[in-house]
Amino acid sequence: MTLAMLVNGETSQLIAADDRGFQYGDGLFETALLVGGSVRFLDDHLERLFTGCDRLGITPPEEQTLRSEIAQVTAGAERGVLKVIVTRGSGGRGYRPSHVMSSTRVVALHPLNPAPKGSLRLRWCDIRLGRNARLAGIKHLNRLEQVLAQSEWREGEADEGLMLDTEGEVVCATSANVFAVRDGALITPDLRFCGVHGVMRAQVLKAAGKLRLAVSEEPLWPHDIETANEVFITNAVRGIRSVASLDSLQWSETSVATRLANALSLSDT
Repeated sequence: MTLAMLVNGETSQLIAADDRGFQYGDGLFETALLVGGSVRFLDDHLERLFTGCDRLGITPPEEQTLRSEIAQVTAGAERGVLKVIVTRGSGGRGYRPSHVMSSTRVVALHPLNPAPKGSLRLRWCDIRLGRNARLAGIKHLNRLEQVLAQSEWREGEADEGLMLDTEGEVVCATSANVFAVRDGALITPDLRFCGVHGVMRAQVLKAAGKLRLAVSEEPLWPHDIETANEVFITNAVRGIRSVASLDSLQWSETSVATRLANALSLSDT
């Protein structure tokens, strides 16, 4: 269900069949929380979007145009999920892009679905994330690995899944970043080969510094998660969510996640 949608500034839900975002996943997207009538961390989302456009060589939309369209689709709404998509645009058959293509932009508002209550149940995913430093950090449209990962369990069997890369390093959850607390220090994967530099992840790292928590971005392995004192995941829509279990492992500690959520004044989403 979509509450409102603009395609290149026009009220529409139609995308050209030859759009490279549809044909090849040639584009980027951002998903942000609308709460209290305002888009949370909008500046950070737009900064990552434009960074991704630069990395992929996609002509970015004008920032003021994009902000105006975001204001238009969220006008009068108090709560929801904003999604912004930018593709390279429409083009002919074949992988090679033209240098004169005009990008496509989609700005849409969706309902905010209820979140699972309490701490989360996680599992390890079988599907692995491929390494590609050129794509690491940005939120590109190629999400087939995450689609396959979430297809590994039925709804209700788990709340989320943790993903490794092809070399066995911990990267993220299917739609969130992951943090662990070890001996009072906060650690998270460095995402040098794959994964998304999450907007909420960045906010947590900043808040941890202000709280004088030791923080480290480093390569992590399953053992680092499984032996942690506390585990939580983050994303821009759901905020900070504590983990209660990972397969047969269980945690009851949530104090660091709670401190960070309070420091960031995150509402229960």
